Amino acid sequence: MELRGPYSYTKDQVRVLEELQEKLPSLDTPELTSIKRDRPRRARQLSPDQVEQLLAAYQSGATVYELGDRFGIERRTVSNILHRHGVPMRRRGLSPDQVDNAIHLYKLGWSLARVGDHLGVNHTTVLNKLRERGIPTRDTHGRPRVEADNLQ
Repeated sequence: MELRGPYSYTKDQVRVLEELQEKLPSLDTPELTSIKRDRPRRARQLSPDQVEQLLAAYQSGATVYELGDRFGIERRTVSNILHRHGVPMRRRGLSPDQVDNAIHLYKLGWSLARVGDHLGVNHTTVLNKLRERGIPTRDTHGRPRVEADNLQ
């Protein structure tokens, strides 16, 4: 009787396992403990001339977003610089007519981001105004959002 099957060629299997074992690191080899990572970068510092340009541009009507893009810094950094120099911040927000327009566009199926881009404000500004007016909002998939109060 001849046996054939998965155990017929055990010599070949042992040879392959021994070759694989040779590729494994020795048990005496110390473990790698640290992974090389880039050091955190320091925030970009603006020169005094650039700060003056930023202040003048903001006072001329530029937004903190535009200035962040122009100077290669975060919007929050722009706000911090303005605050340090005592410049009063503008709150754009939305006028009542713009809120009405935002509601109309949102009910047509526009996303909060698209409405915000259209009106030149952040999507959270649009969301807050819709909530103030009691407009039901959709989730990211376009389905009506389930409010926490309705879950009971």
